[in-house]
Amino acid sequence: MKNRLKVLRAERDLTQAQLADLLGVSRQTINAIEKGKFDPSLPLAFKAARLFELKIEEIFQDEV
Repeated sequence: MKNRLKVLRAERDLTQAQLADLLGVSRQTINAIEKGKFDPSLPLAFKAARLFELKIEEIFQDEV
């Protein structure tokens, strides 16, 4: 799954650790999602969308 998490995080000047704290996950989870090694759960995707004030589809895209 492609995602814009790294770009959105950088635009807001957040570290992986800071974003992880805001989303209630580990820094390693954020790193894995950004690198495409891990797909977020639906609740985590909703949390990220609320945090960035975007739709889930604006952050995460299925690789078709």
